[in-house]
Amino acid sequence: MEKIVITPRGFANQGKDQIEHLRSLGYEVVFNDTGKSYGREEFLRLCQNADGVIAGVERIDKDFFESCPKVRAVVKFGVGMDNFDLNYMKENGIYAGRCPGSNSRSVAETAVTFMLASSRGLVNNVNETRQGSWNKNSIIEFRDKTVGIVGFGAIGREVARMCNGLGMKVLACDVFPISAETAEEYNIRIAKLDDLLAKSDFVTVHVPLNEETAGLISLGEMKLMKKTAVLINTARGGIVNEDDLYFALRNGMISSAWFDVFSSEPPKAGEKLLTLDNFFLTPHIAARSAEAERNTVLMATAEILKGLGKDD
Repeated sequence: MEKIVITPRGFANQGKDQIEHLRSLGYEVVFNDTGKSYGREEFLRLCQNADGVIAGVERIDKDFFESCPKVRAVVKFGVGMDNFDLNYMKENGIYAGRCPGSNSRSVAETAVTFMLASSRGLVNNVNETRQGSWNKNSIIEFRDKTVGIVGFGAIGREVARMCNGLGMKVLACDVFPISAETAEEYNIRIAKLDDLLAKSDFVTVHVPLNEETAGLISLGEMKLMKKTAVLINTARGGIVNEDDLYFALRNGMISSAWFDVFSSEPPKAGEKLLTLDNFFLTPHIAARSAEAERNTVLMATAEILKGLGKDD
């Protein structure tokens, strides 16, 4: 009997029927209903005799495949595959799957929520009120403000739709060309990164993490931004240079930064960015809506079956 290991907790939350479906097809299915992430040792032990794996943030590298030699298909429970050694998988004929578009709406809504929260000073206003203050701090409206979208894939396009609805001007850039037809459809202006950074009131990052995008926004890029600008990252830690971000925030080079991702998750004890009152971090929850998890469950199930040569 072939074995499938499923590590993301979201699959257990939204995919019990798909687990039973896989079992009905003759697979042994091991899934994570512990409420906690697996440690590396436990993950390798569970996958030792597995044929297929649906993975979250676990490292899928050469060491993994040497420890789990039967695995011939791995599917990311999500989109970003920066934790997969794709070169090794390609060289060894191991199927690499993912779930593009499954969580686009959820991540886009989180990015826009960060914009709204920052423009209203929401966190600081709530905290001050809880401490007994009643300060009526000024806020800003969205109409005619400019948002710069770095990365114009499925998530970036959802952000553009929402920001258009709020009356904002939308600039976008990508490592891939954006066609004139796409720009017209989403009512955006295509811009080079430097121009986008200089003109945007909000900059939101939606590119994958790879060799080309690591440190994409560093001190030089932050110097181009408005002092009133807000930087948002719901993509991957490492795309923004965090040491440079600390310097920029401490020295008032930009107004604030709102992140759902970090280079080390969870952050290490004593992380200096977390000492700043203009840096806001959530625990990688942008894609964790019930709807997004259900979409991802269905896509991941179809992908693992495809990878194992048993299209449903």
